[in-house]
Amino acid sequence: MQYFTEDFVAFFEELAKNNHKDWFHAHKKRYESSIKKPFEVFVGELIQEIQKHDADLQIAPKDCILRINKDIRFSKDKSPYNLHSTAFISKGGRKDKSIPGVFLRFSPEMIGIMGGCFGPSKEQLHNLRTAINKNPNALRKLLANKDFVQKFGEIRGEQMKRIPKEWKELCEKEPLIANKQFYFVAEEAPDLITSTSLIKEIMAYWKTMRPVNEYLTKAIT
Repeated sequence: MQYFTEDFVAFFEELAKNNHKDWFHAHKKRYESSIKKPFEVFVGELIQEIQKHDADLQIAPKDCILRINKDIRFSKDKSPYNLHSTAFISKGGRKDKSIPGVFLRFSPEMIGIMGGCFGPSKEQLHNLRTAINKNPNALRKLLANKDFVQKFGEIRGEQMKRIPKEWKELCEKEPLIANKQFYFVAEEAPDLITSTSLIKEIMAYWKTMRPVNEYLTKAIT
């Protein structure tokens, strides 16, 4: 099924040159028909596909999709709108990025497909580091999976600038202990957005990231 027309990319390209309220309001119906509604349908059907493998995922598209309006309160860039559509599909949705899931960003430049733990709490980080310390090979084995390496490369994330004494020796053995985030990223060309194989391709990434996401989910809890 094709969820998006060529106007998906065209709209964001034009918005990039006219990122202000007057232009957006003049093109709001176009935004609704070319971006918002088809993205909601796509996310809804992707959730249904994931539920075939994970019945515990019970969430609605509206709880996964981020608003196009930017939070500009603390930003130097005061342009009011994001130039992409994004959704965080997990048991916690967009409001809890500590729960591993699949994060999607559709833009004229690319499709971003991300997984892992973006914003773990202090307690969740402690639990995760403890789990890695107990059996570092368990996570490393998952990260060394050929399909995972091909699609995502490696775990990314900000690291501690100062390593506490309790973790110093462990960090020398396993550098991931120093991470404050545990996420991974893949990119696809933007022409996939209008492809009829969009769901199939995204699900292939989801299946590849699933073992790592499940490890992280179990570790933080």
